[in-house]
Order: sequence, then structure tokens, then C-alpha cells
Amino acid sequence: MVARRLASAGVEAVALAMVDPAGVTLVKCIPLHRFEEVSRFGVGLSNVFSVFLVNDGMASAPGIEGPSGDTRLVPDPASAVALAASPGWALAAVDQLDQEGDPWPPCGRTFARRMLERLSRRALELRGAYELEFFLGRRPAPGQSDEPDPVPAHTGPGYSAPVLADQEPFATDVIRALEAQGTGVMQFHPEYSTGQFEISVPHRAGVALADTNLVARHTIRSAARANGLAVSFAPVVFAGLVGNGDHLHFSLWDRRGRNLFAGGHGPEGMTRQAEAFAAGVLDSLPALVAVSCPSVASYLRLRPHRWAGAYRCWGRENREAGMRFVTGMVGSRSEAANMEIKPVDGASNPYLVLGAVVAAGLDGLERELRLPEPTLADPSSIPAAQRRRMGIARLPSSLDAAIRELERSSILREAMGDMLFDSFVATRRAEAAAFRGMDDEAVVRAHRWRY
Repeated sequence: MVARRLASAGVEAVALAMVDPAGVTLVKCIPLHRFEEVSRFGVGLSNVFSVFLVNDGMASAPGIEGPSGDTRLVPDPASAVALAASPGWALAAVDQLDQEGDPWPPCGRTFARRMLERLSRRALELRGAYELEFFLGRRPAPGQSDEPDPVPAHTGPGYSAPVLADQEPFATDVIRALEAQGTGVMQFHPEYSTGQFEISVPHRAGVALADTNLVARHTIRSAARANGLAVSFAPVVFAGLVGNGDHLHFSLWDRRGRNLFAGGHGPEGMTRQAEAFAAGVLDSLPALVAVSCPSVASYLRLRPHRWAGAYRCWGRENREAGMRFVTGMVGSRSEAANMEIKPVDGASNPYLVLGAVVAAGLDGLERELRLPEPTLADPSSIPAAQRRRMGIARLPSSLDAAIRELERSSILREAMGDMLFDSFVATRRAEAAAFRGMDDEAVVRAHRWRY
């Protein structure tokens, strides 16, 4: 019984969490004694949150056009985690249903699960994790019309021991909490950009991959708060500087427990199925970017020379390629080999990204696609004519351009279904319009503390 397990961990209240199309995590909270009841009947949430924007405005889409209508947020008991950095609290991911108990079509978690079920019918399982980069610092008092920039927790050197020493109490708290609650930590370090850190968590199978992203973010925020600090997962925190990624690592496994990205005869040891899946993702990457980099601010990050993966190409350990193949160390490759999708940031909905990636990979399997030759150099250093011959293309450089690519994708429309696809496109168009004409500084300020 989940409620009993949570109670034994000292939980008194549960935050029911979902992610809206702007990538903002939303919560409704209940006392623990209501958890079993709410797991059956949910709690209400207006359906307009399926067309919410990052600035708390709202768009409209077919079937979501006004104040009428409701959805039910139904927690998945298997996702509930007692939060070690937030004593008395647990977090549980929710599925959105309508009041007849049927799945609400714009629900990102339902979409991801549906795609994973399609993959399972091919006797395949996707495992992976989001790699979280974030800004840590001190936030000025909110609400000022001319809010000054935050004070970063470090100004470098990136990856350095002096930075770690300065922020050791925070590092201790966040690692201790993630380990204690079962989320786990693979590695943690000060990153390159001003005030930036990165944390990697263990890979998980299926929709738990995206659930863990929500839990890890909340844990990081809570550990920061306990140390008098604030966190931002926004794509860019300071205009002109390297931004925060939320890179997705994934591998493909068969029912015998074999990692199909290793031990094969394809590129870099991939099996034929792994190559086809990866080739499908690469083929759809220009359209996927509208889902994985969905904000106006995303395109202040998605630029060459920032290790953001601004080109549609792949290569072994190439951090400027849109897809970086990670082989792992000799002796560990049967477990460690995976593909990293670089153009993913903290403004994205992790369920929509996961579902869209699986949909694109399934298309690659269906069409038995092959990967092009790998790109080992910085793509921007390759002459334009040669890039064209190699099939290397610049990914969209604005939200408007990304939306156009998404609207051309019959693969993603079919996978998402009309209601989810149309409502998502409507929110992206509305945000592009809301921030059109703003300078970079204004865009950054508008997004800095929303994630």
C-alpha cells in the first residue's frame, strides 16, 4: 500500500505533478490520507492548462476554447517518491483523464506511455535519463519591474575544485537527498557557464525516465532553498552565455536484456535495430526540436560553438552534433553504450520529448532507415557545400522556424493525435507572438525563473 509506505517515511502531504506545454511543472497538493481516494478519482484541473503559456497566458485550440471543461489529475502510485530534501512531502506524477475516466488526449504522460507501448509490441524497451544542467545563485527580490540579474554561485573555473569547495554544503545536501530517496546520482560537477552545475541520474526504463526528471528538479530546488540559494533550469539565464541543457540519453534493449547499441555490426557497434531507431530520430530532429526546445529563449541557447547540438548530424563523442553517440569505456559497453540528444533544454516537457523521440525512432524501425556517415568534426567548420553532401543541416534557429518543421511532420502529428498536436502548436505559436520583437535581455528575464 503506497500510502502506508509514504507514511512510514514521514510524509504528510503529496504534490501531484504534471508538466504543461510550456514546460512548467504544475502541482496540486493533497494530505496523505486522501492519496488512495485521489488515486481512484483524481482532483480537478481546468482543461485550459493544456494550452497554458510560460507567461501564464493561454492559447486556444479545437476542443479547448473557453472556461468550460475539466480534467482529473490521477496520481500514478508507482511514481510516488518521499522527498528527502522536503521533509513531510512526497511527489507523484499524474495522468490526466476526462470526467468519464478516459485519457485526456493532450496529456503528455499518456502520450509517452502510448509510444512506449508501441515500442514494447516490437519486444523492445527504451531506457535512459535526462542530464540536468542548472543555474545556482541568489535571486533578487521578485516582482521588481527592472529586476536585476541574479548573483551566481560561481564565476568559474568550470569543473573546478575551488567552485565545489565554495558550494559543498549544497552539493552534499542534493547528493544525500537524491541517494536517500532512491533517485540516485551518477555524477555531479560545477559546469562551464556562470553559476552552472550539472547532475546526472541513473537510467530508468519507460515513463519513469520522465517522472525522475520532475523528482530530481524538485529535489535540487529544495536543497538550494535550504542553503539560501535559488535554481533556474531555464534555457538561458544570462543573455550571451552558454545555457542549460536537459540532454536526453537513451538506449534500446531487447527482452533478453541486451543493449542493442552495443555488440552489433552497424556503425560504432550498433545492432541493425538500434541504428534504424537512431536514424529515425535523426531524420525527424528538425521537427523534434519544436518539442525539445519549445521556448523563444531556447534559441538563444541552440547555437553553434555552445555544445548545444545545433546541427542535424551524429558522431561518436561529438558534442557539437545534434546526436552524440556515447560508447562508454571498453569492458562496459554492453551496459553503457547510448545515444545523447543534445538539443533538449529545461523549457521542454519531458513526457512530450520522450514520446516524440520514441515515435520518431519507431518510424526509423518501420522504414528500416540507415544512419549517414558520422560527423567527427565541428559541423560549423565544414564547408557548406560539403555539409550538404554529407546531409548535415542547421537545426531551426528560431521558434517560428521550429514550428514550421513540426507542422510538416506527419509522423509526429499521427503519433501525438490531432488534439495534442494542435493544442501544442497553438501554445508555441502564441508564445512566439508574445515575445516577438523583444531583445535578448528581455526574453531572458521573462523566462529566467519560470523553470
